[in-house]
Amino acid sequence: MTTTDSPPDAAALAQRVEEFLAEHDPSTTEPAEFLRERFAAGLAWVHYPAGLGGLGAANGLQTAVDAAFEQAGAPENRPRLNVIGLGMAAPTILRFGTEEQHRRWLPSLWTGEDIWCQLFSEPGAGSDLAGVGTSAVWDGDAWVLNGQKVWTSMAHHARWGIILARTDPEAVKHRGLSYFVVDMTAPGVEVRGLRQITGEAEFNEVFLTDVRVPDDQRLGEVGQGWAVAQYTLMNERVAIGGGTLPRESGAVGALAARWREHPETHTPGLHERVLRLWVETEAARLTAERLGQQQAAGQPGPEGSGVKITYARLNQECSSLELELRGEDGLRYPDYSERRPEVEDYGSRDAGWRYLRFRANSIEGGTSEILRNVVAERVLGLPAEARADKDVPWKDLPR
Repeated sequence: MTTTDSPPDAAALAQRVEEFLAEHDPSTTEPAEFLRERFAAGLAWVHYPAGLGGLGAANGLQTAVDAAFEQAGAPENRPRLNVIGLGMAAPTILRFGTEEQHRRWLPSLWTGEDIWCQLFSEPGAGSDLAGVGTSAVWDGDAWVLNGQKVWTSMAHHARWGIILARTDPEAVKHRGLSYFVVDMTAPGVEVRGLRQITGEAEFNEVFLTDVRVPDDQRLGEVGQGWAVAQYTLMNERVAIGGGTLPRESGAVGALAARWREHPETHTPGLHERVLRLWVETEAARLTAERLGQQQAAGQPGPEGSGVKITYARLNQECSSLELELRGEDGLRYPDYSERRPEVEDYGSRDAGWRYLRFRANSIEGGTSEILRNVVAERVLGLPAEARADKDVPWKDLPR
């Protein structure tokens, strides 16, 4: 392989990819081994540091590298199943983890050998995330976790989970938190399916009973959990609402397909509604693409909250209009059986399923109401809402 002491440019990266593919034929190399070698060669996250899957290259060069591997028929690393690991856990580990934690978790995370989940929300602390009550108490040689988490995507597949827990109930709620990585196979971790309005159990409840977590699985300092969690959440909102998507994909794609296939339903009023949603979705897609580039550079910002709000609204409006265009057929729901989906393919599902599933978009990943506050305060610079609990120890807050 070609080596250089300075970060490679586009031409140098293209040469590295070409040389790598010559040495590792995707058609004859076992997929897991191919991905491990790609990580070791620095062609996983090219903007990450050398030795951690990258080469310190410019973040904008990742797209071309991924496209070259895709064109060559290279195996993928289960990006849809491991969206939490790739989009949220990895950048947080890189930012706050130790060198040992980088080496321990990043390789198998990127290859998709280990799936990750996020253990933040609780039955009594959803929108008010800083109010979480899951406790982490130091007990000789480990932290002992007790509590319940809810709405946990991928927990039934996950090997690891990122978790926010309370280490100091005497401190005010934002300052008494710490951030850990929990082994989802450890004794005391129980995952239960949570059935939704679609009939499926896509999400989970997770119960933690005397779960021991070594101190080397803590990210950031004790009491720094809120700052670490905020970094994760900024990445989450870009991961949910951002990314590079093809034009006319997702909910608006299904709406446009229905519109074109049934000209008998066309009216000027409906035409205006379809066109408006198409234009708004395209504007949101381009904005999300730009924010995705910021995320790749390790610079996720509060602007991602605005993208996520728009993503939720457009999905709900598009699916609602699609159902309206179906007339009485839209009242039929073909399958309400309970199942545990691995990865949802929104485009291949029934219009009724999309309509129901997209109701959750304005809740998951931060409610739209809370995210409007984030945009108002952190993007627009408006005065913060008054908080009566700002200086009150968490243990004294009403619950």
